[in-house]
Amino acid sequence: MSTSLEKAQNLITLFSKLVPFEKVLDMVVQNASHTKENFSKIPEPVSWNKDAMSKRQAHIKQQTGFDFPYLFGEERITDTEIFKGNIEQQIGFTQVPTGIIGPLLVKGTIAQGNFFVPLATTEGTLVASYNRGAKATALCGGIVSVCLTEGVQRAPLFKFRTLQEVGKFMQWILEQIHNFKKIVSEHSNHAQLDDIKINMEGNNVVLVFEYQTGEAAGQNMTTICTDAICQYIIEHTPIQPQHWFIESNYAGDKKATVTSFSSVRGKKVTAEAVITRQVVKEILGTTPEKIVHYWQSSSVAAIQSGSIGIQGHFANGLTALFLATGQDAACVSEAHIGITRMEINEENNLYVSVTLPALVVGTVGGGTKLPTQKECLKLLGCEGEGSARKFAEICGATILAGELSIAAAIACGSFSKAHKLLGRKK
Repeated sequence: MSTSLEKAQNLITLFSKLVPFEKVLDMVVQNASHTKENFSKIPEPVSWNKDAMSKRQAHIKQQTGFDFPYLFGEERITDTEIFKGNIEQQIGFTQVPTGIIGPLLVKGTIAQGNFFVPLATTEGTLVASYNRGAKATALCGGIVSVCLTEGVQRAPLFKFRTLQEVGKFMQWILEQIHNFKKIVSEHSNHAQLDDIKINMEGNNVVLVFEYQTGEAAGQNMTTICTDAICQYIIEHTPIQPQHWFIESNYAGDKKATVTSFSSVRGKKVTAEAVITRQVVKEILGTTPEKIVHYWQSSSVAAIQSGSIGIQGHFANGLTALFLATGQDAACVSEAHIGITRMEINEENNLYVSVTLPALVVGTVGGGTKLPTQKECLKLLGCEGEGSARKFAEICGATILAGELSIAAAIACGSFSKAHKLLGRKK
């Protein structure tokens, strides 16, 4: 089991991989060769005709060197057997249009470089808004994004007759940790049991099993492993529970919880960027002061509403990115909790950070291997070892771009104008 000191040492090692912040600031755009006119533009961003889409497709092919036959509609899925394990009673497809933002410049521990990020949505203005944030941050040296830690939980419940039985059961459980780890290794090649916590309420005992799940999001993996552990418990415990359930509703699966917010569920990511006063003015159409004043006021309102965390619209970008890349879209209900912070730094530029403590994402399993979803992950370079952490860092950077753009739009009064221009059919 990892101790707090071990986890702290892991974080120190992780931060050593980052580009020094001073060097990031040195990359801030100061000369004509990096003006907004020279920024690598996606062709005809507000044109919806077939010719414009073809130009954008050609641009992405040229920038990445890859083909995307399913995403671009050049090939169709004919073997519907590939959907086994993803859906039952299939009758067809719900087609959600996919747009692209970028280049999004990320300087993470694994995600490093320019990325074109796919977003599947039916909400007009969303792609344009996130793209504006991507442009502003790229012109200022990019976004530093770090996947801090990870852990996926499953929390079975055991009910006993008395507190005395609970005590004996918990004592026995603490002696079985080695056996539990062995059981996990026998039921999964990738899952690792990392920690066990005990939560007691009266004669109910909740065991919180926390796992490392490799490149997978891990919900099915942790369920299978935890069920195997529970079968062992029921067979060997000296104190039989009256009844038990594989999930107590404590783990936070597909719901916003304070527990996930204060610790981690899935992957915990934090990202930051510094936006120069000039870029705030020229790209975002406002000032750092106006953005900060808006964010301070909106934070107070969020607290009054009882929000878990303080953020603008994490769910917007996460849902679009999840749909495009084959994530479990329902996990947005937990992944959207987090914190956005905006302030003016000592150089009178805008500092922005976001923290997402509950990113349940993966690059294998689930819907990630379906044709278009696989191509979207390929577009991000999120394949193979370490790709899940890389994807999480890209998620954090994408969300920061969106938070920056929406805050600027509301601060300068262009929020409703943008929706009138891009969010209507007419």
